[in-house]
Amino acid sequence: MFKLPNNNSKMSKKRFKMGGDQAAPGVPLVRKKLDGGVRAEANQDGSIFIDESVVEGSDEEKLILTHEMKHLTDMKIGRFKYDDESITWDGNKHPRSQGKILYDGEWIQEGSKEFPWEKH
Repeated sequence: MFKLPNNNSKMSKKRFKMGGDQAAPGVPLVRKKLDGGVRAEANQDGSIFIDESVVEGSDEEKLILTHEMKHLTDMKIGRFKYDDESITWDGNKHPRSQGKILYDGEWIQEGSKEFPWEKH
């Protein structure tokens, strides 16, 4: 049997604000220097690294974090995973080496919008 909670509860309705040490509730955010012009990285441990040059609270930061949160969601549901040697998207494994990924017979720079996992 399902019972609705009592409407008289004193739960607060605080809105979450981006910034600080979390990108979203339960998603650690680490600001650090990232190499090669990389602006952010979604990590398999559920955290996000964001380059220290991205202004906290800026529109750019919001866009970047929204993009990285999509990667985290894709990882969580098993659609996307990666390791040092490959990226797997929708069950298809693509080798990776020296900052490039072999996709449709061509080595393409990581982060390229040509990849289906980057089109969001």
